[in-house]
Amino acid sequence: MTDVLKIAVPNKGSLAEDASAMLKAAGYRQRWDLKDLVLLDEANGIEFYYLRPRDIAVYVGEGTLDLGVTGRDMLLDSGANVAEVLPLGFGQTRFRFARPSGSDYDLDGLDNTRIATSYPGLVAKYLDDKGMRARLIHLDGAVESAVRLGVADVIADVVETGSTLKKAGLEVFGDVILESEAVLVKREAVEDPAGMEGLVRRLSGVIVARDYVLVDYDVPQDRLEATTALAPGLEGPTVSPLAKEGWSAVRTLVPRKGHQGLMDALWEAGARAILVTEVSTARL
Repeated sequence: MTDVLKIAVPNKGSLAEDASAMLKAAGYRQRWDLKDLVLLDEANGIEFYYLRPRDIAVYVGEGTLDLGVTGRDMLLDSGANVAEVLPLGFGQTRFRFARPSGSDYDLDGLDNTRIATSYPGLVAKYLDDKGMRARLIHLDGAVESAVRLGVADVIADVVETGSTLKKAGLEVFGDVILESEAVLVKREAVEDPAGMEGLVRRLSGVIVARDYVLVDYDVPQDRLEATTALAPGLEGPTVSPLAKEGWSAVRTLVPRKGHQGLMDALWEAGARAILVTEVSTARL
């Protein structure tokens, strides 16, 4: 087969399962055996390579592979010659600075401090953009222990609830360093590889499907305008006459978030037989 699109997918870690699930939902084959390193989806003209998430941006940036799925944090940390094509809506993380609880470290006072992090490239760029210089201590894990063990003054790390930091005697400070999520990437400043447009369209369809639901309901004609105003859809709802005189059936696409409240509002406006249907994929 010629012109096979080569795509890197995380082989393990927090991004791996969600990345494969999204690709399956978009109609692509994915591996059954986690030991498989390469999988050819001949029907779609794509070859998937399962790699360490941190290495994916490097492979794509060197032109070895056409596209890759990785985290925005790992993309920026790598310094590779890659560009973000599409945010994928999973794997969200926030990077923050953290200091010993009660200390007076702040963003203006980080010059010449020791900062422990698993993402030295990302943090170095952030500090450079702020005109600051610090000594970065690169650790592969357990960054929150660095201050207690005396190897760092502050840390820069992923923060979710903050409970882990609190247990380590730390507190966040300053602005968010980065809002990260899974992204599709390609080599920077080169022509889009053949087949990328179709892949992006499919993945975008899955993203839309996760954010929207279909709502169907019946409504008397004198309440039609009120209900369609509540849920106008994207290009307008589909309205069809029912066998019952003076009634219409309406179908519309609405945001998933808040759809239960919308159902209540539609009922109050006169709609009946209100149904919500999951959307598996879409083209908008």
